[in-house]
Amino acid sequence: MALSASDYHGILDALAPPGQALPRDPGSSWQRLLAARAEAFRRVDGRADTLLEEADPRTAYDLLSDWERTFGLPDPCVSGEQTVAERRGALLRALTGTGGASRAYFIELAAALGYEIAIEEYTAHTVGATVDHPLYGIAWRWAWTARGPKVTVNYLAVNSGVDEPLASWGNERLECVFNRAKPAHTHLIYAYGEAD
Repeated sequence: MALSASDYHGILDALAPPGQALPRDPGSSWQRLLAARAEAFRRVDGRADTLLEEADPRTAYDLLSDWERTFGLPDPCVSGEQTVAERRGALLRALTGTGGASRAYFIELAAALGYEIAIEEYTAHTVGATVDHPLYGIAWRWAWTARGPKVTVNYLAVNSGVDEPLASWGNERLECVFNRAKPAHTHLIYAYGEAD
């Protein structure tokens, strides 16, 4: 917790040597000088306190661009401006993301990007399959579909700035991130809207 200007004024006054050259009268030039210096110390102390918030990427604001530079952000999949909340989210994913190839991993990744999706996987039709099983060839075992709504709208977050857009929409970012994160041997199909 930062000290106040009056706290610093008292400290500076106590450190001054006694004598007539440095009067203790509240209206003296010396005391006004100490008050001005105390305000400067208060400002620096307050900034040191905010540095603790800047050390946490979830609350960083002034040092957010330094955090991003360190982790190679903004993501090449991002086009246009990002909100502060989106930038912090991308930074947290870069810091804590472990990657994966499971259905759950990609559903969580999409949710972190603001998309609600379902994943459909395919199996090849074999001799023991039921009659109503679709006739997929062997190559379909490496295919999967990410199905989402026709239009995804991301609305303004509560802690967003006044210069940030009220909403954004589109699926380009989801596709770009998924294309980079998907296992290299798989074929990913995107489908938007209800399944037929």
